[in-house]
Formats: sequence, structure tokens, C-alpha cells
Amino acid sequence: MKTYSFRFSFLLATAALAATLAGCTSAPSAPAQQVSILEPANNATVGSTFKVRFGVNGLQVAPAGDIVANSGHHHLLINLDSIASGESIPFTEKHMHFGKGQIEADVKLTPGVYKLTAQFANGAHQSFGKVLSDTITVTVK
Repeated sequence: MKTYSFRFSFLLATAALAATLAGCTSAPSAPAQQVSILEPANNATVGSTFKVRFGVNGLQVAPAGDIVANSGHHHLLINLDSIASGESIPFTEKHMHFGKGQIEADVKLTPGVYKLTAQFANGAHQSFGKVLSDTITVTVK
């Protein structure tokens, strides 16, 4: 019968543990914070009235008013870039506010090509910046 030294046994045990751990995955991380336009698709052709659906991950959608950590509401910017973090989103026809916590809306535009930017902001309409925005292009016929 063979006898193994303590050192050899330790190496075997270490190798077995390493093999076991290699099959393990790391602990789940918090979902990444992300805002998206789910509908319409980028480069879609749409009618003059069309549905816009917003998506959000890692944040809660809440009505405007109170500023609550990790929450906010959607805005749709028409032919505009995202708004810098901390800046207030103006109330104009090119800045559509969904302060009741809506996640979809019917939008009406005249024929043409449009850049649509979803911008997430806190309860005081202060933008979370480019990182929490998404931009698509649509053609309205």
C-alpha cells in the first residue's frame, strides 16, 4: 500500500477544491441601471400616431414629486440629445414629460425623420444624464 506525504495530500485537496470552485459562478450582482425605448424599433417607419414604450432596469418608475433613491420617470426628447446629469428637463413641445409614471404613450408627429431620446430623471425632473438615456431614429410617414 502506498502512503502519501502530507504535502502531496494537501496538493491533491487544493486541486480538487480549485476544480470545484471553477464550476461555481460568482454571486449575482445588482441589475445594471439602464433605460431603453422598447417600441418602436430603431429605424422603424411609423404612422403619424404611434406608440412609444419605455423600458427600465435597476430603477423604479415613480411619479414626479418626491426625490426617492433609485427611482424616477421617463421623458421623450424630440430631435434632441440627452440632457446632462443634474440639469432640469424643460417643459416644451420637444420635451415630453411622463410625470405620472407612465411607461408608454401615443405620440403624434408630422411626417419626417425624427431622433427620439428617452431620458430618465428624478422626481424633480433633473436628468440622470446620458447613461440613463436611449436614442432611436424613426421615420414618420
